[in-house]
Amino acid sequence: MNALQDHFLTLARYHVWATRRLLDEHIALLMEADYRRDCGLFFKSIHGTLNHLLVGEGLLWQRRFIEGVSPAGLNLDDEVEPDRARLAQRLKEVVQAWLPYIERLSEADFGQPFHYATSKGEPISAPFAATLAHVFNHATHHRGQITAALTAMGHASPVLDLIYMLRDEAAAEPRP
Repeated sequence: MNALQDHFLTLARYHVWATRRLLDEHIALLMEADYRRDCGLFFKSIHGTLNHLLVGEGLLWQRRFIEGVSPAGLNLDDEVEPDRARLAQRLKEVVQAWLPYIERLSEADFGQPFHYATSKGEPISAPFAATLAHVFNHATHHRGQITAALTAMGHASPVLDLIYMLRDEAAAEPRP
């Protein structure tokens, strides 16, 4: 394993950890009215923001990276999963899928250009590693929006800093 692959595996593990923590320990506890309330987020509600994550990450970026397909016709504000429990489950599956994908990448892959098409069909070429980093950064951005909305509604906000995941992992390692 190379240093860049190790870095992206850390980001992918963090993505799984933070997503599960947010969904299972905080969003699952919300009343339906708070979950669907327009809180002034870019995608209005927590539900709308989670659907955006499913569209952007699961239906666009994962298909581009893992399958080599650039889907067309999706809008970033589409409600592709109206059921909140199924939406949470699908998001957990999406974040988990990055780990085996990154484990299969070679050192050379990270230095290659990444070619894809936007949802409107526009061809794009961008650095592979930076584009993959965008996926994780994008999710962190929207988790931050959701935690701000939770706090504004008077709910507990999860601690989702990467360092806490690293501490959790270190505590779970067997001691000599």
